[in-house]
Amino acid sequence: MARYGELFLKSEPVKRHFIGMLLRNIRKALGAAGLECRFETPRGRILIYGDNPDRIAGIVSRIFGIVDVSTCLRTSPDPEEMKRAALALASSRLKTGMSFAVRAKRQHKTGMDSQELGRVIGSWLYEHIPGLTVDLDDPAYEIFAEVRDIGGLVYDGRLPGPGGLPWGTQGRVLVLLSAGIDSPVASWLAMKRGCEVTSLYLDAGRWAGADVTAAAIENHRRLSLWCAGTPLPMVIADSEPLYDAMSRQKVPPRYRCVICKRFMLRVAGRLMEHEGALAVVTGENLGQVASQTLANLGVVADAASVPVLRPLITFDKEETIAIARGIGTFVAKPGDLACRAVPKMPATAAGLKEVLEHEQTVGIVDLVDHAVINCRFITALDGRIVDQIPHVRGE
Repeated sequence: MARYGELFLKSEPVKRHFIGMLLRNIRKALGAAGLECRFETPRGRILIYGDNPDRIAGIVSRIFGIVDVSTCLRTSPDPEEMKRAALALASSRLKTGMSFAVRAKRQHKTGMDSQELGRVIGSWLYEHIPGLTVDLDDPAYEIFAEVRDIGGLVYDGRLPGPGGLPWGTQGRVLVLLSAGIDSPVASWLAMKRGCEVTSLYLDAGRWAGADVTAAAIENHRRLSLWCAGTPLPMVIADSEPLYDAMSRQKVPPRYRCVICKRFMLRVAGRLMEHEGALAVVTGENLGQVASQTLANLGVVADAASVPVLRPLITFDKEETIAIARGIGTFVAKPGDLACRAVPKMPATAAGLKEVLEHEQTVGIVDLVDHAVINCRFITALDGRIVDQIPHVRGE
């Protein structure tokens, strides 16, 4: 049994559409695992019938839009049958000396109320498993019973899901993905809000550490585990000439980071239509580094021709790391991720006029053209890199 949450706030037509998208995503994920299942959609629940319920629950718990998942025994609404199902479920887990609680609920107000149902089931367990104690506040074991239109459901665990909205309900975004911690989390948060994702990585070549490109691709691969059964595309654009030009034209090092960020947005803006994206997502966080001061964010945003979403803008670093650990993108020892172009003293409030002048000096328009034309494409699927196109897309 899978539960969804926020979809309840939608109008009936929108809710039906979103539930349809949610079912599509569940079917894709289970199909990718080779699992054949049957579905029912009573109000507020998705019931999934299959031969491997624990495996099904694990897969469905990673589907955006799902709040939590439980493996259940389905019964009639008869309390006598429900209490026997509860004992069958609890007998292998609830032992002498343990504390327990029964959480019961009814969809409708007719018949035995929730408290009475809970007492009936609890008394039955108490009679048949010796030495139990009831603890409604902090029990060692909980069992849940629901009476709904479809009958009774009995279960003893809830596997949390990511929540949010179903993948694909909000259109596609282009994520500026890096080798670091922040941008994969920003990508995941956009996915959680229903966005399909294309990753864009700007390859700085010899200006980047030896492990940067591999780490960025690894971030992309790990994110593909969160949209099982759906290919996740990645664009890798050549940005090495930008750094060569800034060095050759002796652009003051303090401006490099801001010019680099603006360059990324320019390239993303050019690739938006090709990728069918509606917005750009970045991992920027207010004040985290020099290029992300409020003053510099304003200068960087001036280069954007499209909406820019910044899911992490107010996060503390530890909050971001906690999410990264939870979603599987955090790597404790990622290797050489240095940027050879970062100055010792970057500008914290770069002037737009000076930045524009330096961009004109390096020939920013031609550099963007080069990056857009010299792209390679990677596809990740279910945690595997399945396709690499080695060179150029012409315009």
